[in-house]
Amino acid sequence: MASCENHRVLLGSVLLCAAALLCSGAANVGAAEGPPSGSIASSNFPVASDARLAGDSKRTRFVLDLDRSIQFRAFALADPYRVVVDIPQVSFQLPPGITGRGLVKAFRYGLVMPGGSRIVFDLTGPARIAKSYVLDAANDQPPRLVLELEEIDRTNFVQSLAVESRPQLRPAIADAADPIVAMKAAAEPRPADAVDLRPVVVIDPGHGGVDNGTQAGGGENNEKDLVLGFGLALRDRIEKSGKYRVVMTREDDTFVPLADRVRIARNQSAALFVSIHADALPRHEGDAQGATIYTLSDRASDSEAERLAEAENKADAIGGVNLTEEPTEVADILIDLARRETRTFSNRFARLLMGEMKTTARMHKHPLKSAGFKVLKAPDVPSVLVELGYVSNKEDLEHLLSESWRARIVGSMGQAIDAFFAKRLAKAGSSN
Repeated sequence: MASCENHRVLLGSVLLCAAALLCSGAANVGAAEGPPSGSIASSNFPVASDARLAGDSKRTRFVLDLDRSIQFRAFALADPYRVVVDIPQVSFQLPPGITGRGLVKAFRYGLVMPGGSRIVFDLTGPARIAKSYVLDAANDQPPRLVLELEEIDRTNFVQSLAVESRPQLRPAIADAADPIVAMKAAAEPRPADAVDLRPVVVIDPGHGGVDNGTQAGGGENNEKDLVLGFGLALRDRIEKSGKYRVVMTREDDTFVPLADRVRIARNQSAALFVSIHADALPRHEGDAQGATIYTLSDRASDSEAERLAEAENKADAIGGVNLTEEPTEVADILIDLARRETRTFSNRFARLLMGEMKTTARMHKHPLKSAGFKVLKAPDVPSVLVELGYVSNKEDLEHLLSESWRARIVGSMGQAIDAFFAKRLAKAGSSN
């Protein structure tokens, strides 16, 4: 037992993530996005009604029209070159069709956490924030947030980042502390006097907030919304049995960095982690359909798996910040053994899940695949990533929007979870 405790302490220290570093990303304005759904559009929040870009490749100005003045914080990031603007939670009601101009290739926006929104600008090259300010309403003009960017060379750009010591990723909101504390508390282990001995199942609806994921139907159907609805339905199905304690990585339209999703599972000592997604193929790559179940592997099982992993692993960069990578090599043999055992259990659950899902869902022609998904890298938590289907395929999209289809798939996944834990408990019992 002592070695197991030492193993957990070592794992915790080696893989400790920057937990509260919240980042985000969302709709490329080129593929115009409507106002976010749910409580985000509440009248309690400031409204951003219009945005525009002016200037050229030397100097570019961004203007955001608001219904009231707000506080903000702006900073630049490199590799790729970006500018990030953190603001209080805003209801974005921007018109479609706003495209990049000058130093700005494109920008995206959305919720980064309860109480905070973010705008991320993708730049054509290194640039500095020459001016940034908020204008009060005057002369029949609404309050405006103004950002002026100026081209500079990479040397000066990097030096400016060093001088600023790479600002901490915290929204510039006076009351932002409460939501952060709440999110930290939700991910912490329960106290000893309230121990729940049931296995913990973590359900991870992919994307969220300013990261829409894949889109279909002219942007009307976002992956983040489809998988959140599915994840909540799966949670209700699992909780109904009373056998498990279920933890969601997100329960609303909030962005959660990949490292935080893994951290939540590890802090909760999860016995199983299920990440829910929906894929899409660009038109020039043809058509594909059916559900796919992915496990972690250092080498992708095929080119499509590699493409998908690369796309999913960019979620944090979409949010404006690349989080620190976990170490790829750890000397301690205990960690290596734990990873091997975890992958064995992950593969076992993937096979059980495929067996159940194929009776109710259309599966991909190669339903079991593997790739280097960051979200599956908890060394001590069996983890799978389920692509429910392709939003780029008409029939798959119809299924994803169907409540009856969702109920059937949720049922089959619940049966797979029951079978997985029944086998694990039986094996544990026989070894005692």
